[in-house]
Amino acid sequence: MRNIKMIIEYEGTNYHGFQRQHNGLAVQEVLEDKLSFLAGEKVTLNSSGRTDAGVHARGQVVNFFTSSKISAWKLSLALNNLLPDDIVVTSIEDVPKSFHARYSAKSKRYCYYIWNSSFPSVFWRKYALFFPRKLDLPIMQEATQYLQGEHNFTAFCNGKSAVKSFVRHVTALEIRKDEHLLTVDIEANGFLYNMVRIIVGTLVEIGVGKKEPGDLKKIIASQDRKKAGFTAPPEGLFLQEVKY
Repeated sequence: MRNIKMIIEYEGTNYHGFQRQHNGLAVQEVLEDKLSFLAGEKVTLNSSGRTDAGVHARGQVVNFFTSSKISAWKLSLALNNLLPDDIVVTSIEDVPKSFHARYSAKSKRYCYYIWNSSFPSVFWRKYALFFPRKLDLPIMQEATQYLQGEHNFTAFCNGKSAVKSFVRHVTALEIRKDEHLLTVDIEANGFLYNMVRIIVGTLVEIGVGKKEPGDLKKIIASQDRKKAGFTAPPEGLFLQEVKY
């Protein structure tokens, strides 16, 4: 029995997230169906984690066990030929049986994009939050320091998260700007449900003066979701990388 690791890139617009759903098509379902056809046996994927409906990925990692003798390279070529245009395998390799896409991960990195202009962008409309009000970038950048490190992020989690602990360690968080495009780049040892999108919404509220950077200390301490900002929409969020 072989253990195969793949890195997947997908545009989440047409999917109800990565994980199989009862109420809509998911990326996992498409991948498993095509892989099962090619391998001649039922294939079940382990993923580094789920992404919500409409969220994209440049570096989703999965692994699966198979008795198929098809080489990893030939499998990737055949799989990409069968997959729809919005899902692509970008890397594939045989790995030790102990590897697990989720449990072997050390950290994950997400990027969230904001199109900050008076006018929307034709080319970024499905991949960034369109925000026409002026954002104070230096103030937003100042605010990021309060979110880095180990904290209880209950205030930045929506109610669907059933986890044992809400403590996460944010190892890096920066905001960059290239003309009208802002990138919120965040890495942590794990993320709670909607955590990145709520952090982005809170930073946006700081950027328009609705909150102050120092308010983040109080928000974190409160462990109250109502104290944090809005949940930014899914289309601006990309799972960028999973580190092992």
